[in-house]
Parts: sequence; C-alpha cells; structure tokens
Amino acid sequence: MLIPAAPWSVTDWSAVPPTEHRGEQGLAIWRTQQFGPIRVRMVEYTPGYRADHWCTKGHVVLCVQGELHTELADGRTFTLKPGMSYQVADNAEPHRSSTEVGARLFIVD
Repeated sequence: MLIPAAPWSVTDWSAVPPTEHRGEQGLAIWRTQQFGPIRVRMVEYTPGYRADHWCTKGHVVLCVQGELHTELADGRTFTLKPGMSYQVADNAEPHRSSTEVGARLFIVD
C-alpha cells in the first residue's frame, strides 16, 4: 500500500458522523475517513448482519469486538474474533461477511 502525502492526524472515531448501510439482513454502521485514495473505517455490524453482495475490494480488516464470519466465493469460511485480522487484495477472492452476535471492525482499503 502506498500512502500518499498526508499530514499527521488523530481520529476520534466517536466524532465521525455515522452512515448506515443495510445488508441482506441487519445493518452496517460506518464511520469513514478518507486520506487521498485510502479509506479508513470503523464499522459496526448489528447482530444478525449479513452482507447483500460479494465484495471484490481489497481490505485489511481487524476485528475489535464481537465475531465476524467471512465466506469466500470458493466455499471457504473464516471466523475473526477480537485481535484477529484478514488481508485480501483487490479482485483476488470475492468474499462476504456476516455475524450472529455483532462485530466492530477497523478496516483500511
């Protein structure tokens, strides 16, 4: 990842306005900061959330709280618990997320 010229900054995530994104089930609440081409988000999935699409965007995802299930298009599944992360490149492996108990994620893409 190339991080272009960006000034030093600190983010108080509680002060970043949330946006809501409906899934197939449940809700994703994003707090988003954009630094040139890099999007940084704190995302909360409500209990029972299931994405409504297969994502092909590259991400670095850190599970901060709760539990995240990620299904790949080839059938593999992975579970992230607090302190675990996954990394995937753009257009590498279509994936979609769900959670039974809810999750808070820190995502860079």
